Amino acid sequence: MNDKSLVISPKFIITNDTNRFIFKDHSILVDGNLITRIEPVEVLHAEAQMNGWDIVYEPNLVLIPGFIQTHVHLCQTLFRGLADDLELLDWLQYKIFPFEAAHDEKSMKYSAALGLAELIRCGTTTILDMGSINHSEVIFEQIAEFGMRAFHGKAMMDINEIFPKLKESTKQSLKSSEELARRFHNSAAGRIKYAFAPRFLLSCTDGLLKETIELLIDFRGTLFHTHASENKNELKAVRERTNMNNIEFFESLGLLHDRSCIAHCIWLNENEIGLMKKREARVLHCPSSNLKLGSGIANIPRYLKEEINVSLGADGAPCNNFLDIFVEMRLASLIQKPIHGPKALDAKTAFELATIEGAKALHLENQIGSIEIGKIADLVLIDLNQIHNSLDDSKESLYSKIVYSCDHSNVDSVMIDGKWVYKDRQFVKHDLMNIRSNAEWELKKLLNRI
Repeated sequence: MNDKSLVISPKFIITNDTNRFIFKDHSILVDGNLITRIEPVEVLHAEAQMNGWDIVYEPNLVLIPGFIQTHVHLCQTLFRGLADDLELLDWLQYKIFPFEAAHDEKSMKYSAALGLAELIRCGTTTILDMGSINHSEVIFEQIAEFGMRAFHGKAMMDINEIFPKLKESTKQSLKSSEELARRFHNSAAGRIKYAFAPRFLLSCTDGLLKETIELLIDFRGTLFHTHASENKNELKAVRERTNMNNIEFFESLGLLHDRSCIAHCIWLNENEIGLMKKREARVLHCPSSNLKLGSGIANIPRYLKEEINVSLGADGAPCNNFLDIFVEMRLASLIQKPIHGPKALDAKTAFELATIEGAKALHLENQIGSIEIGKIADLVLIDLNQIHNSLDDSKESLYSKIVYSCDHSNVDSVMIDGKWVYKDRQFVKHDLMNIRSNAEWELKKLLNRI
């Protein structure tokens, strides 16, 4: 956190508050890790000069809430470009599961570091991450080191018919998950939390799923994080095992509730949509991944109409291959338009899915997701004057610029928990070239272990 009060003065402040108010020529005051005031520039600058507060004066930049990605796999970042052009179950069987099984502590460290650096560089300040079955403690350590706000949990798998080497006993999966939760939940002054993560229905016994729900009761503030209804072949296998679809089976086991964060949800029937709404379960939408794996397009406008919470995530680097939230916002909007019309999922809605709706998915909407007095200072300064941005300089153009014509290169600075982690397009404490060179070396060694 900042040692003393800090005034940030951009051109515009997109508050993302209930009224979606946009301030021009205003400043915010950050005390410690909290936003404590929003006032006209001249007011806070005068007070800053009297009180010796630091001022970040950026009259050409726009201040926005930090982006929130609710489905990420940091453990997979090393595998970018090594699992292209495959259908989901083949992608898992022939590439991802063998790669994950070959991880050691050092390869996991640099996979996480590489992913975290990319996420922060694109303005992401909070993630919901699912690991593999081993070395989750290393991922927690890297999340802490990079200053990211995160939910993370090891993948829980006590069945793995497509790659038997990557699984644990039910007892061991539950035991190790509980130990990790005791060690890391609410660590880093509450910035890091635990998410229990049964990978997907086909990799978990009924007993494992039921016992995981009991763990959520034991650890207040944790989440249930899984995948469901991503792929038609997956859905077929689920039906063969359960005589139900994913969400229907989750409901039969008592797994569906407001802490259920379910990635993809492409192939839901009418009953399942009703169940998601009734139980207030969360949809984690990953448009790039869904397109690249050929899985399908989730009916996000319908979910939103039903007031089901929807948020965005890049998924893993091997099925994307970016971790850039700007790509996800743009695609989330564009892929719905040929199906539902050009007004479906407009730019403002896409921005909300990447910010306040992500906060709601994680039950953190009272802390992050908007720029409001009393909320935590997870903030991003973006430059909308790049050559690929429109020339319109009005308030009305801001959402369009951000969603339809921005990428990571527009991000100037990133603050998490009141502390700059990326400033003036440079990391405050990390050497990217060193991270990349170490990641390259660890990948070579990992591939030799397969």
